[in-house]
Amino acid sequence: MRYKICHTTTYTYNQPVILKPHILRLRPRCDGTQQLHSFILDVEPKHEKIAEIIELDGNAIAKLLFNTSTEQLTISATSVVETCRTNPDTIPLESWATQLPITYPDYWFSQLQHYQQFYDPTSGNSIKQLAQDIYQQVNGDTVNFVKTLNQHLYSHCKPQYREKGAPRSPRKTWDLKKGSCRDLAVLFMDVCRVMGLGARFVSGYQEGNLERSQRYLHAWVEIYFPGAGWQGYDPNQGVIVTDRHIPLVACAIPRYAAPISGAIATTKSVGEGGKKIESDMKINLSIARDEYSGFQSDTIHLT
Repeated sequence: MRYKICHTTTYTYNQPVILKPHILRLRPRCDGTQQLHSFILDVEPKHEKIAEIIELDGNAIAKLLFNTSTEQLTISATSVVETCRTNPDTIPLESWATQLPITYPDYWFSQLQHYQQFYDPTSGNSIKQLAQDIYQQVNGDTVNFVKTLNQHLYSHCKPQYREKGAPRSPRKTWDLKKGSCRDLAVLFMDVCRVMGLGARFVSGYQEGNLERSQRYLHAWVEIYFPGAGWQGYDPNQGVIVTDRHIPLVACAIPRYAAPISGAIATTKSVGEGGKKIESDMKINLSIARDEYSGFQSDTIHLT
């Protein structure tokens, strides 16, 4: 599937502000399951310097440095992406990984530790009990545990739109039986981590209803299966991730998947007559199938 994605974020401030370094995670992932044909990044005001960086988790980011003050910051990313994954659950696992709990060889154990740490270590017994219930239901089968959990959260938790804020604790989401896509994602992650599975948070886009005018960034989860690699699950929709999802970044800690992060400062302190900074953020996101793209293939342009 081929998509054209236009994602613009505009920050408006009540006074001139100094832009500190900003990190952008807006470039779609490019690997064996997804090909990036075109990526155009436009930023206003113009930055002094841009650095393309590969982060610890392997994500491609852009680091922006500014040397000017402004009352508005606009960041626009336009991508043409081809998604290729259509049959993710047909690859067999290593024989020693088909049943939970998995006893990992030293190599896998050391590599996965970062992805086995709980988002909220205080979530407690309710999350452990949920994991145990699913485990018993599937007789410990590794793949069926993840699939059944995905469907269970989809069936029992009502989707909730929350534009801002970090993911809620898994315990609170499960107690409320509702949550945003990021809330359900961290709940899914921590239940899998109870069983010793490696899990990471994914930020990106999903096709959804292409006729909708209002679109939002999406979040889901990837679970690591020895022998089959990372595979995506979306508890918000109850589906295995295939070619209708477009990942930007994936990492063990959700806050490092934010599409834009950075800081600002006042040009004048309160003692110099300055005032508290107030800001407004607007997002304009469009996703369309791109059967006959006007973009030149394999074009990367940063401005």
